[in-house]
Amino acid sequence: MKRLYRDQDDRKLAGICAGVAKYFNIDPTLVRIITVAVFFMTGGFPVLFAYIIGAFIIPNEGDY
Repeated sequence: MKRLYRDQDDRKLAGICAGVAKYFNIDPTLVRIITVAVFFMTGGFPVLFAYIIGAFIIPNEGDY
């Protein structure tokens, strides 16, 4: 079963984008670019809020 984790190896801030990329089996750079684009298109707050909440809710890769 696939589970969403924050990536420990390819993290820039909290590992959210790298974890999402690993979950969907795509390039982490693409996820980061999409995240930044959506950040600017929405005025920033919704993406920033979701990223902070994700950092607290999504477990690290080694945690179970």
